[in-house]
Amino acid sequence: MKKAIICIDDERVILTSLKSQLKRNFGNDFIYEIAENAKEGFDLVEEHTLAGNKILLIISDWLMPEMKGDEFFMELNKKHPDIIKILLTGQATNEAIKRAYNTAGILKCLHKPWEEQYLIDTIQEAMQKLNTD
Repeated sequence: MKKAIICIDDERVILTSLKSQLKRNFGNDFIYEIAENAKEGFDLVEEHTLAGNKILLIISDWLMPEMKGDEFFMELNKKHPDIIKILLTGQATNEAIKRAYNTAGILKCLHKPWEEQYLIDTIQEAMQKLNTD
């Protein structure tokens, strides 16, 4: 079984940066996927699930067209509560962040611009949590 990490953001430069930071720090340990909106994110989840891959983690921007990141995670949580969820934002309100913690089960909210080491530490913390559950 292959393990995947999915990054969702409507800005290509953010996706490129996330993917390169993940690859630099985790090498070939995971499949790295990117999506530019929630629909593409749902499609990737479905595709990997059908292929028998395990999606460990999704990093999603909050402010995206059509569906915000907290709404995406709330919907995702209905079928995939075991996927670790990290919200990435530059503009989310405190109310939206609280809602994401309370109803979407996010592990953490990172603010743009994020520190690479903080992102990696957060993911490593999440992976340790997966290994102990």
